[in-house]
Amino acid sequence: MAGKRESLGPAIRAFVSTLVIMYVVPLPVYALMSAIGLVEMPDEGTPGQFMISVLVVKVGVALGFVLLLRFASGVFAPRWLLYGAIWWMMFAIVEIGQAIGPNYSIGDALGGVIAEAVYFPLSSWVTVRLLGYGKVNGRGHR
Repeated sequence: MAGKRESLGPAIRAFVSTLVIMYVVPLPVYALMSAIGLVEMPDEGTPGQFMISVLVVKVGVALGFVLLLRFASGVFAPRWLLYGAIWWMMFAIVEIGQAIGPNYSIGDALGGVIAEAVYFPLSSWVTVRLLGYGKVNGRGHR
């Protein structure tokens, strides 16, 4: 039983690290976008409700991001930058689609695309290393 818990440790650390990266990186991006007038806080709800809703979304994305990389490590671990780029492309398209619809501005989409361009590659690099697939002590991908 203890062996199973230990084997989950790297995945849990990767998930928590990825969640923190995905939650924190957009904050300065959107703060800057807000300062120059490109985005506004939603009119409905409180700022706390908004941030909790963002956290819940990021939990789902971080969980999928880490699990998919863990299960497809043979393909993506040595190509961590490609993995991050694929996720960025998917989410950039989603941002554009949301900007076409109501209640989501071009500034919102631009902030998302910029933040995702940072946090998906960074999360890929961190996750590969925390899962033990990166070069650690001179070893390559297993």
